[in-house]
Amino acid sequence: MPEGHTNVKPAVSDAVGPEVYARWRATTLGAVTEALERHCILALVGSVDGQRVLDLGCGDGLLVATLARQRAQAVGIDAKHSALQAARSRADVTGVGGARFVEGRIERLPFPDGSFDIVTAVTVLCLVSDRSAAVREAARVLRPGGRLIIGDLGRWSTWAARRRIKAWFGSRLWRSAHFWTAADLSRLIEQAGFSVEVIRGSVYYPPIGILARTLAPLDRWLGPVTTVGAAFIAVAATKGAHVTTRTAS
Repeated sequence: MPEGHTNVKPAVSDAVGPEVYARWRATTLGAVTEALERHCILALVGSVDGQRVLDLGCGDGLLVATLARQRAQAVGIDAKHSALQAARSRADVTGVGGARFVEGRIERLPFPDGSFDIVTAVTVLCLVSDRSAAVREAARVLRPGGRLIIGDLGRWSTWAARRRIKAWFGSRLWRSAHFWTAADLSRLIEQAGFSVEVIRGSVYYPPIGILARTLAPLDRWLGPVTTVGAAFIAVAATKGAHVTTRTAS
């Protein structure tokens, strides 16, 4: 989750390339932050052995590769061609089988109804203009009883405050970003026919590398209790059997 001019998947910002994520992960702040977010998401996803999993806005494919190594039938979708090239290269170099990458937009997914058991979306909805359409599409491609795991940017955090200041000083990226409360994110998901099961917070330290390692253990205690102060909010939800879908055209 790069903090400089990025922090979103390449699917939603042409300014973000795979090299940005490599630089971010090479920093202390980036390494600690991504590890916490990934742990939070994977804990909510649970066992994926034999499961069909779709990652929305997959970027350079790190989550897809991780899921594939856990024996998921993992598919990543992204609108940015260079991100998908990096994702495929990662899968080839690391010898990850069971990973597939597709170019497309998350607001109109190129998959039939009920194609997946699990859909993930990590720091993607924050810059999607039609967030409701994206979540409805996630519902459509999930089987009844399938699970949606969303992780996105928390509103009440020092990270969000810093990004708003950047927006005031002219950052087009952060001017267009949406920051979430747990209630807002849950409401969006429920309107698409999901039942929210779990809400977790993560990344409670300010965006300062020297503090990241020291304060990272706070996640264990604060994550299940409150999302206030969390830079990252994750929600797990289940698709109801009653949800109607349309076939993609």
